[in-house]
Amino acid sequence: MAIPVHTPKPKILIPEKVSPDGLALLKDRFEVDERKGLSPDELKSIIGEYEALIVRSETKVTAELLAAAKKLKVVARAGVGVDNVDVVAATKHGIIVVNSPSGNINAAAEHTIALMMAVARNIGEASASIKAGKWERSRLVGIEAKGKTLAIVGLGKVGLTVARIANGFGMRLIAYDPYANPTLAAAASVTLRTSLAEILKEADFLTLHTPLIASTRGMIAASELATMKKTAVILNVARGGMIDETALVEALDAGTIAGAGIDVFTSEPPQADSTASRLIAHPKVVATPHLGASTKEAQENVSIDVCEQVVSILSGELPRSAVNAPIILPEEYRTLQPFVTLLEKMGSLYTQHYNSQVNAKHFRTTFDITYEGALANLNTTKPLFAALVKGLLTPITSSDGLNINIVNAELLAKERGILINEQRSRENVEDKPYSSFVTLRARASRSPSHQRSDVSRSNSPTATRTAKQHESEDQVIQGFVSGNKPFISRLDRFKGEFVPNGTLLICRNFDSCGKIGFVGSLLGKAGVNIKFMNVAPLHDEEAGGEEEEEGSEALMILGVDKPVGEDVVKALCAEGGVLEASVVTL
Repeated sequence: MAIPVHTPKPKILIPEKVSPDGLALLKDRFEVDERKGLSPDELKSIIGEYEALIVRSETKVTAELLAAAKKLKVVARAGVGVDNVDVVAATKHGIIVVNSPSGNINAAAEHTIALMMAVARNIGEASASIKAGKWERSRLVGIEAKGKTLAIVGLGKVGLTVARIANGFGMRLIAYDPYANPTLAAAASVTLRTSLAEILKEADFLTLHTPLIASTRGMIAASELATMKKTAVILNVARGGMIDETALVEALDAGTIAGAGIDVFTSEPPQADSTASRLIAHPKVVATPHLGASTKEAQENVSIDVCEQVVSILSGELPRSAVNAPIILPEEYRTLQPFVTLLEKMGSLYTQHYNSQVNAKHFRTTFDITYEGALANLNTTKPLFAALVKGLLTPITSSDGLNINIVNAELLAKERGILINEQRSRENVEDKPYSSFVTLRARASRSPSHQRSDVSRSNSPTATRTAKQHESEDQVIQGFVSGNKPFISRLDRFKGEFVPNGTLLICRNFDSCGKIGFVGSLLGKAGVNIKFMNVAPLHDEEAGGEEEEEGSEALMILGVDKPVGEDVVKALCAEGGVLEASVVTL
């Protein structure tokens, strides 16, 4: 009786609060550990056990922590930014970093408007005054939003949502964002300006909605504040550090800025006697403790969003909102997914086949990968590039514990001296039983390939001979996908379709009587059962793909039920046997 093998579920660590609905998505398929209140040392001591880490703002995912996370595949930040995650270190380790860029858009936008109105109508000070038993109507006269100019720095999703809400108040809307979509800006009644200086001079209210990067850190400093109206109000519900807090306190003290609504600070929580603490205590400031995304709806949305992404990534699918990987559109994903499998198989087949032959051709590090058909029209082929690198490297680096994926494939290829040239061909495959075709060509040098161009072709006899001479020097693997199943259609100089799966014995031999019996007999004596067999004749483009005459070389591909030992391989290659033999596991 077969004994069932227990495969442990992937483990997910959650050191911060995640919504129940988000957790429910994980608990059926994974082992989930909620471990709130862990110190950095405690977190580091256990992180090596987990495949996924889900955090909010409090947990610092440092390079040191990531180096200890030997199994980690994904860090999910339940929120928009990833300031608390070392993305560079994660990329180096092949760890995907995902966030929820849209889950709290509305919450952040509404909080921005709430702070604007609170400052405009003196809500904070008025509330404290009346609670203290005072009635100071004349002192706490405010201003209206209608007709005022709202200047927006960063017209992304949150900035546009703020604009749409403010438009309902009858405000005049201007914005500075060099990457803004003019069509979306116009639809939201926003006039784009060409510089930050322009909108600072016009602003009655200034709101910031950009990420905190080198170019935005300290973007609103003393010199910028000096150009603004004395009646202007500054709002920040994005990231602390974009406003020089010392300069803002001084401007508020001097009366050169009328007020501020601040939700984020350079250090959170602010240290006692820090500039941030002085800013919070200032009477002209309405301050909140980073509440921009703190609504029940937003917390639920971001939790569900990142948990769904963790499920997808741990299931081997492509990331949807990865910070350190390209975003793949759903329709492209459907086309790419089976080819991701094919490219990984092609890379692994190349490494195992050319590294293990008795009379081995040298393993090469320069490759041309050509996409024909539907693949040539996709916006990105990076997942295919990554799959090829993973296939090439995994057989020779598996002991290194490398997690090779779309995140770090390019970096790892460069570190190991592998050069891959991606090309797209206009070759028509409409008459073929597949929509796309892939050719992997390993070259002996890094000089440009002589293979046919996808832009122009020559039909002259000289060009044909040159191409064939070069082709005989190259190592070629071709493949396609049919019915979502990958097929190899050519291996080196031989054509023949087979499914790259399981353990394969690949023999190069003279196509003569008795060879199949010879191989089958040796395998039988070794207790190795043959599951299937394909014979691939020489590939000859000039002959129109027709098979060569009896006695020419052929390739025998056998699917077997167990690994074939080195002694059997040597016996196969003995006198009177096959010319070369290799064993690959796919």
